[in-house]
Amino acid sequence: MKTLKITLLFALSLILVNCGDDKKKEEKETVKIGSNSSSSTSKKSDENVTEVVLLATDMMQFDKNEIRVPAGKKVKLTLRHTGKQAVEVMGHNFVLLTQGTEIPAFGAKASAARDNAYIPQDTDAVIVHTKMLGGGQSDTIEFDPPAPGTYDFICSFPGHYSVMKGKFIVE
Repeated sequence: MKTLKITLLFALSLILVNCGDDKKKEEKETVKIGSNSSSSTSKKSDENVTEVVLLATDMMQFDKNEIRVPAGKKVKLTLRHTGKQAVEVMGHNFVLLTQGTEIPAFGAKASAARDNAYIPQDTDAVIVHTKMLGGGQSDTIEFDPPAPGTYDFICSFPGHYSVMKGKFIVE
């Protein structure tokens, strides 16, 4: 319980530090995969798989706030935690949520699921997720994208969902 309180205090302090940092928000990139564009953090390695690399930092940020993938092609998503903080202090994951999921309600439920890496067991709101990672770690998942549309993705570590989020768009 003491570790959770310390973690929450640390997370809240980082949120306050990052408040009002509009310049960094403007610098976040949109990556469109499956077109002729290229990026140092994403690529298309074969015709049937779309590869995405998503970076997460000790400053509670993803490097992308929008990911676009083509419908009907398997997605290979790699999450890399580029920071140095331990998973207990600054853990990150990628959680793709079903359409219509209320993020604050899901985040509260996730915060209570510490024993399951902050993924609630009794929910149908999660399409797919990575492992919870500490600094220097990475995890790769492969999945078929959901139906065309816009979906939310978040980090479900306590308190992170309010700033570590984005749109996953299936075209």
